[in-house]
Amino acid sequence: MTLLDLEKLKSAAQSVGCHLDERQLHLFDVYAVELLRWNERVNLTAVTSPPEIVRLHFMDSLTVASELPSMERSRSLLDIGTGAGFPGLPLRIAYPHLRVSLLEATGKKTDFLRHLLVTLGLDDVVVLQGRAEQLAHKEPLRESFDVTTARAVAPLSILVELALPFTIVNGRFIAMKKGDIHGEVAAAGPAIATLGGGNTMVQPVDVEQLTDNRFLVTVHKLKPTPLKYPRRPGMPAKRPL
Repeated sequence: MTLLDLEKLKSAAQSVGCHLDERQLHLFDVYAVELLRWNERVNLTAVTSPPEIVRLHFMDSLTVASELPSMERSRSLLDIGTGAGFPGLPLRIAYPHLRVSLLEATGKKTDFLRHLLVTLGLDDVVVLQGRAEQLAHKEPLRESFDVTTARAVAPLSILVELALPFTIVNGRFIAMKKGDIHGEVAAAGPAIATLGGGNTMVQPVDVEQLTDNRFLVTVHKLKPTPLKYPRRPGMPAKRPL
């Protein structure tokens, strides 16, 4: 017995350009089951209706695919502040060749992610527990990801200090945003330039089921981030660049 309407999930995924086979549909169903089961004791999501999980978590996550570089070769993706795995894990399910790492500071959430990955049999996905401000200074992680992503974590001027230090030169950072974000993007311009980014693009999410003014903000990494960034934990939020 399944929790989700798999035909509707398949159709919903197709509307954002993702074509799911039976195994992938099953993985999404198990994901939803485990999300709701763990949510009874760990605060993972306020969305508890199966159709809304599909729409607001799975579909929303998959919209990022439109801004990913060419899918013709393996790409590395770091999802910052991933929470219950969004958008990184749905992207990994839909695009198995993606090499995905999930970064989350809260231990209970990383416990859920590790359990979920075992349950789904996705042993190639890496869970990183810690603060982005600290992990971005670690040699194996710094400027090593083709793509970094973040959803509903912080204003863009803060996010770029957390994300661009992880992003390779010629890679990109994709921020999932909602509402009137053009002023926020403009205000983040100095921070983007300081951190080695540029060519910022704002793309509306044009999906019938997601009509609440969503955008993908893509920042291209043009040159290396100065080694002093990101600053110590809390500073990017306290004193945005």
